[in-house]
Parts: sequence; structure tokens; C-alpha cells
Amino acid sequence: MRYIIIGAGAVGATIGGRLAEAGGEVVLVARGDHARALRADGLRLTTAGGSRVHRLPVVTGPAELGELRPDDVLLLAVKTQDAIAALDAWGDAEVAGGGTAAQRLPVLCAQNGVEGERLALRRFARVYGVCVWLPATFLEPGVVEALCAPLTGILHLGRAAGGTDALAAAVAADLAGAGFEAPVVGDVMRWKYAKLLGNLGNAIQATTGPEPDPAKGALLLRAVREAKAAFAAAGIDHTPEAEQAAARDGKAEPPPGVRGGSSWQSLARGTGSVEADYLNGEICLLGRLHGVATPVNDVLRHAANIFARESLPPGAMAIADLTALADEATARS
Repeated sequence: MRYIIIGAGAVGATIGGRLAEAGGEVVLVARGDHARALRADGLRLTTAGGSRVHRLPVVTGPAELGELRPDDVLLLAVKTQDAIAALDAWGDAEVAGGGTAAQRLPVLCAQNGVEGERLALRRFARVYGVCVWLPATFLEPGVVEALCAPLTGILHLGRAAGGTDALAAAVAADLAGAGFEAPVVGDVMRWKYAKLLGNLGNAIQATTGPEPDPAKGALLLRAVREAKAAFAAAGIDHTPEAEQAAARDGKAEPPPGVRGGSSWQSLARGTGSVEADYLNGEICLLGRLHGVATPVNDVLRHAANIFARESLPPGAMAIADLTALADEATARS
């Protein structure tokens, strides 16, 4: 199989680089300064085992790659706000022997949140979810760090609509050979909804900084409580915390130190957008559909978007001020 990594950022580049290091055939899809750096200098990927430069094919879109192969696997690792453009571009690409990628090829959604799979299922016949536990840092074009040990990360995967198949097992085997644990599960979205709960704190980290603070933990707990109430009203199951902890225990531990998560990194790179509409916004959506108040998540969503839109530096807001906004919104709800 050849892996087309659509979105070679922190997660995509780590997966692609590790697959290539294990002997896999990989194409990286990137844009702008990052694409230029990857072409000129290669991907400098640092893992717990050290740094290595991977010189891999790099394209900005399907036209540069040419006709796709029947054994290609598309791994979608762009942020969800960029998913529609990527899915449309790659879905229409022709595959050798006839048909389009959307008709014939599998797409694996290695993204935070749960909307990526739904967007893909509207377009692609073969869609797989990937629940990503892979702390990684991407702040400089062409340079990515993923320092967990002993494994680089844990990637639960399965069919987005439920169940497993031979393709999922084959991908899992490749990932296992590349330094990941990759359990094949028949309920992958249950894992992704559970991961979403933790990602509700991305907006807190982006706006107030990644440093630990009891007040930040308290605000996240309020956001998670809203989310669990929305899940219950919508009849959505999610993997319990104890099951998640057992799945990760001692397998892919990040090193000590404070590191900014994906939304913090997006602000630090000045991308102009964050995932908040598909993380906290997912909870707001469920709340509005099922009659559950979600004022804290709406405040977090709104604040993170303002930071992105106005190019504010990550961490520029005091947690007391963000909490006060959440308190006011809760009182009005």
C-alpha cells in the first residue's frame, strides 16, 4: 500500500515519517512554506529515538501526483475546518483502472473531533475513523517533534460506520511496525467521542496558555460536564476514562514539560483558524439539537475563534477573565 498523507502537520508528518522509516511508501501533502521546506530540506522528524530527515515525495494536491493507484490509502490529517476542501479535491481524483478516489479508495480520518468522518461519508464510499493519541509539535516549516515513548502514539481505528475489515487490519499492521499501537476496534467513534472530551480544553490552552492551573482544570471540568449531558441527551456512547487510561497506560508517555496542543500551535503559527467550531462547537450543536445548555463551550469556542481571526498571541488571556465570561454566559442560560 502507498500512504497519501493529506495534511503533513504534527500528526500527519509523524505518521508518514514513521511509516517511511519502517519501509513504507509515503507521499506527503502540504502547502505554503511547509511544502517548500519539505521539498528543499526533507522532513526533520524527532521522536524519542532521535532525529531523522526523511526525503519523501511532496505534493500540494492530486494534480501534482497524477493518477492514483488502486492500492493507495488516503490518510486525512488536516484540521476539520480544512477537511471539505481536501475531501473534494482528492475525492475527484482519478484512479488507475477507472473511477475516482471517492468511489474506490479508503480514507482514514486521523483528526480531532467527530465531524471529519461525517464529512467524508458524504463523499467517500470507504471511510475509517482514527482516534489519535499522538502528542506532537509542529511550529516550524519542515520540522516536527513527537517524543512519546516507548511507542510514538496510539491510533485506534475502524470503519466509521461501525465494524472492522481486512483493510483496517492491514493498516494497523503497518502502523504497528512503525512504532505505534493500532488497535482495530468495531466502535471507533465511541473512542473519538471520548477523545473529544479532552480536546474541549484546547480552546482554554490556546487562549490562556498551556501551563497547568487549577482554574483551567475547573473550567475544563465545566465544559466536560456540559458535553456529557449533551451526549446523554443525544444517546451518544463514549469510552469511559478508565478504559482509555488502561489502553494508554505506559505505552506512549509524553516527556515532562509543558507543551502547547494543536490549537495553541495553530495560533503560534498564525494559521488564522482553529478547530474550536468542531470541538467545543460540536457540544454546542448537540446541546441545541437536544435541549441542553452549553454556555461554557460556546464561550470557549467564541474566544478561540477571536484569537485566530485577530491573530492574537496564544496565551494572552488571563484564565480569570475567561472564567468570568463563562460565568456570565452560564448566568444568562
